[in-house]
Amino acid sequence: MTERQVGAQISRRAERAGLPMSAALAESLRAYLALLAKWNRKINLTSLAVDPPTDDAIDRLIIEPLAGARLVRPEDRFVIDIGSGGGSPAIPFKLAAPQLRSMMVEVKTRKSAFLREVIRRLDVRDAVVETHLVQELLPRVELHEAADLVTVRAVRMDLALLGPLRSFLRPSGRVLWFGGVKAPSEGAAIASAGLKVAQADPSTFAQSSLTVLSRQ
Repeated sequence: MTERQVGAQISRRAERAGLPMSAALAESLRAYLALLAKWNRKINLTSLAVDPPTDDAIDRLIIEPLAGARLVRPEDRFVIDIGSGGGSPAIPFKLAAPQLRSMMVEVKTRKSAFLREVIRRLDVRDAVVETHLVQELLPRVELHEAADLVTVRAVRMDLALLGPLRSFLRPSGRVLWFGGVKAPSEGAAIASAGLKVAQADPSTFAQSSLTVLSRQ
């Protein structure tokens, strides 16, 4: 599959989801997928088929974050992505909302190296990668109530994670959870952490959902 074909495929999937995009954004997203496919041959970044990308892979890795980016408010300034791994939702989200400062938190060194390479190659501004467990960031007082948005995908939501997420959120901040509540225990943990479900949107273009959490 040629670069032009992949770019056209991304644009088609976005249009199908009601998310028209500029040619420049489509090209940046294509370049991200190309880097993901290259690195995925060496380290396990995603189990989705990205070489060449399938429609399902594009929907999950690209279109879902673009849909989430529609929820960015004019006053939002700072987003923290937890468990950034293969770069989704963090990279597409940042590309779709370039005005946001972005912190990508990934505990594994090689995955962090991939994220930094994407940032360098795509010339992504105002983005940093922190190679830490999320709990290790808690002593950094400058992060307390600093984030307008926290994005997270493919992690188990329990109090050990939800507590730090709430600590990072501004009083009006929100968690965009790609995947949504899958078990009653997660719903109970959300409430125990002082958070609540503000919005739940089943996806119409992928087998997923987006749950928005806010502070109680």
